[in-house]
Amino acid sequence: MKQQYENYTPEDHQVWSIMYGKQAEALVGRATERFLNGKKLSGFEPNYIPRFTDVNQRLAGLTGWQIYEVPGIVADDKFFQLLAEKKFPATTWIRKMSELEYIEEPDMFHDVYGHIPLLVDEHYCGFLQGLSKIALKHINDPWAIELMSRLYWFTIEFGLIEEDGKLKIYGAGLLSSTGETMYSLNSDVPVRKDFDIAEIFNTPYIKEKYQVCYYIIHSYEQLYNSVADIEQQLDLFLEKEPDPDWLAARK
Repeated sequence: MKQQYENYTPEDHQVWSIMYGKQAEALVGRATERFLNGKKLSGFEPNYIPRFTDVNQRLAGLTGWQIYEVPGIVADDKFFQLLAEKKFPATTWIRKMSELEYIEEPDMFHDVYGHIPLLVDEHYCGFLQGLSKIALKHINDPWAIELMSRLYWFTIEFGLIEEDGKLKIYGAGLLSSTGETMYSLNSDVPVRKDFDIAEIFNTPYIKEKYQVCYYIIHSYEQLYNSVADIEQQLDLFLEKEPDPDWLAARK
């Protein structure tokens, strides 16, 4: 599946422009500097949807990662295999004007605007690839994949980072959502804790509403250096019985 750029309508480009503008404003002083720099290095423009081929040429010279077009959400084995191969799965379709505030399934704005800019950082990429290789070793164990999914969720999707003494956002689910951008940093409702692998493994994630807990890293080197510990912690968790609530939800 390839991006058919000529099929994007004026409305599609307008949706990108509106979403881009809203997020750019919301993320001033709130997004990790690496993301802001990554948007420039990826060649993103506010008024039109990026061409994946152009972005891939830029990424090739930086970290070797590529955007890999998919029709929608992919199975766990395909998802982690692509990441292990330095290919980030992204949809090519974008939400409609009537869906600016909410969309059930992640679209290209989330996949590309939220995720791709940080693929310019080698430590971030090393963590993403390392996490995926661990998941592939346990791909036939649903409980192991649930644990690795929790880790992915609370870092790559909804992670916070402390930069120069200030709390900022690096998770794509936050970077692509104005509402949760503000909530994650400014609301008194969620708990914010230091990155802790064992605690994340013990914390189910929430898809239907904003998170009740966010985890904070202090550098992308910290993420990358955690990969070996992740594998050790996973082995320890797999020696125990799975979470009974998780088991009950699967029935």
